[in-house]
Amino acid sequence: MESDTARCGYSKCRAELPAPGMQGGRPRSFCRETRWEGGRTCSQMARAEREALGALGLDAGSTTFRLDAERLREHLDNIRGPVDELTAALAAVTARLDEVETAAVAAVDAAHGQVAEAERARLAAEEARESAEQRTRQSIAAAERAAKERAEAIDRASAAARQALDATEALGAARQQAQDALDARAAAEVQAAREADRATAVEQHTRDLLLKAEQAARQAVATAERKGEEAVQAAVQEGREAVLAVRAEAAAAIAAAEERTADAEKAGEERVRELIAAVEENRRIAAANELALAQAHQAETALRAEIEVLRAELTAERQRGAQAEVLRAELTAERERTHRLHPDDLKAVVSALAPLSTT
Repeated sequence: MESDTARCGYSKCRAELPAPGMQGGRPRSFCRETRWEGGRTCSQMARAEREALGALGLDAGSTTFRLDAERLREHLDNIRGPVDELTAALAAVTARLDEVETAAVAAVDAAHGQVAEAERARLAAEEARESAEQRTRQSIAAAERAAKERAEAIDRASAAARQALDATEALGAARQQAQDALDARAAAEVQAAREADRATAVEQHTRDLLLKAEQAARQAVATAERKGEEAVQAAVQEGREAVLAVRAEAAAAIAAAEERTADAEKAGEERVRELIAAVEENRRIAAANELALAQAHQAETALRAEIEVLRAELTAERQRGAQAEVLRAELTAERERTHRLHPDDLKAVVSALAPLSTT
């Protein structure tokens, strides 16, 4: 009967073996003449088959090497759980990476907005500084006009002083005329004394003339002195009043100009200090914004690199999951089949499942 016929123990061969001879002895388990790939015998191929089944954790009988479907299904179920968890974790990582990328883009946009705001503040500070400089220049021009007016007032005072000097010189001339009249009277007296001896009758007349001349001279001198003194006093008084008025006007103009200049300079300096402080603050804010922008760029670059790495890992995991699904389908199809596996096929299954078991 066929059940009593000895067959080769290698599942791919299963050839009938010759019965023991007349002398008896131990029956054969494998073919001796059959050779497989690489020149291997049925005994060597069966040993490789048993090792492959042992690596899969499956039982192998001494005469048959069928796949244990239940253990293989349990093994696939054990793999399915980690693969599903890995898929869920990768989906969560992808969602988180999208959130981080969105936040990084928003941070970069906010940093750009802060830099633009700092630039607008800097331009406003520059305009305010230019306006303050313009007001300072106007104040300086007003001070120069006040100085010019003061110089003109001094010139007018000098002209009044010259007029007073001219009046003084006129007084000196009047006094010189009076002195000349006195000298003329003295000369007349000398001449009259000389002529006294020559004409007694004429002496009295001469005396009368001399008295009249003296009186006229005295009156002329008095009148000239009075007029000269009055003119001098009037000129001096007028000059003094003009000088005082000019000095008061010049002092008031100078004081007002100096006050306006001081106020303008003080306001200009205060405004310049404020503008300088504002510019420094804007520069500090701009530097901080630039630093934040650079850090945001660095963070964005690092996040993008990390995202790329995670995406590559996700792609690899998805590929491995797809391979697992393919192997699961193949194993399911193999489970439904009844023929035995070749040792090379078992080695391929073990090699494909090894990375998934490690993961």
